[in-house]
Amino acid sequence: MNQIWISTTQQEYWREQALPLAGGSGLSPASDAQGETALSSLPASLQITEEQYQAVDGFGGCFNELGFLALQHVTEVERQELMRKLFDPKGECRFSICRLPMGATDYAAEWYSLNETDGDYAMEHFSIERDKQILIPYIKEALRVNPNLTLFASPWSPPTWMKHPKAYNYGTLRWETDILQAYALYFVKFIQAYAEEGITIHQVYVQNEPVADQKFPSCVWTGEQLRDFIRDYLGPAFREHGLSTEIWLGTINGPDPYRQENTDYDVYANVVLSDPGARQYISGVGYQWAGKYALQRTVESYPELRYMQTENECGDGKNSWEYAHYVFNLYKHYFSNGVNSYIYWNIILEPGGLSTWGWEQNTMISIDPATKQTIFNPEYYVMRHFSNFIQPGAVRLGVKGTLAGNALAFQNPDGGGIVVLANPFKEPRTLSLQAANETISCELPALSFHTFKI
Repeated sequence: MNQIWISTTQQEYWREQALPLAGGSGLSPASDAQGETALSSLPASLQITEEQYQAVDGFGGCFNELGFLALQHVTEVERQELMRKLFDPKGECRFSICRLPMGATDYAAEWYSLNETDGDYAMEHFSIERDKQILIPYIKEALRVNPNLTLFASPWSPPTWMKHPKAYNYGTLRWETDILQAYALYFVKFIQAYAEEGITIHQVYVQNEPVADQKFPSCVWTGEQLRDFIRDYLGPAFREHGLSTEIWLGTINGPDPYRQENTDYDVYANVVLSDPGARQYISGVGYQWAGKYALQRTVESYPELRYMQTENECGDGKNSWEYAHYVFNLYKHYFSNGVNSYIYWNIILEPGGLSTWGWEQNTMISIDPATKQTIFNPEYYVMRHFSNFIQPGAVRLGVKGTLAGNALAFQNPDGGGIVVLANPFKEPRTLSLQAANETISCELPALSFHTFKI
């Protein structure tokens, strides 16, 4: 196996070179971009231990309508090349698991559901015709590049006639037996309709962000409601129709995103998972945003389940270098606390990442409609440091040392080792990395990201 070192700095986003061993030095980052002498490095130690933790399922992002519309600003050849970079198993990002919505997200061109016929409890008017115009072509382009892509889906809002008040944004599901039965059938019809399009939905989540009572498509659920819906309606409906699609709990974003210090997994995950009737149907748990504070306790209590970070926190549309470091710390937090996969939010948007409700968000790739320029933002390279090198089935290894809080290590199924780390400081640091019988010594530039393939 070739031993390599990939570094990302604000001056040079992707530099690959031979891995320095036994005190050797690769980069010469003791000088900044202007050639001035940098501050003296402080030592940073890191050692890979023999401890083994969870396996990795993969990495990916979310298919949204505004992303596919942004892709139309480039030529067919350029679009195909972007899809290869993202989804080809030998490409740059190698996405293997991705998300799609059931109906509109806040990054749909406009709000909609898959059945707006009031009182249609039998789902006779259920339709994915709108999805066939934008969302399904986007997904099919990805599947042409990677036919083995795992897909999971969740609604942002039920059909409006099932809600109180009757609107896509804000509100709750009407807690009535005929509504609950119809909504479970809505999930069944979705899976079946996509299967007819040649698209397998491998997992579903009951609700995107059940705590979010928002101005965009949303619906609030309690833990007790999630428990009862899965146990009494959704699970039995899947069983009745012979569906093999997994049911996951999530995507949990709280319980209280505005008072994060009080986040308590008992009111969502533990309420649902401690009920044997609901638990029998659940394959995993998805967390995002403030839900990250409940992840550790859930994994400790239910280690037999699989876990996913289901939506990368999306920033403010500026795609800054500083926010990329914040996002790196999210990867560190989630994997250190037991997730098996990490999902970015919007993969591609126009610059500024403006949603249909006025919020600007970050994206991995920006496509300018005026200049037709494609821009790979800093978070693209953060993702690439992980997804390009960490294979599905890799096992997370233990790390210790002064840089352990900024590093993750994995062993791939082929036996190779991967170490991903950041230098979060404003000055270079001398790294001493011990892995197996090898010692790597090099200078890490200030505010930089690195992958060591050993």
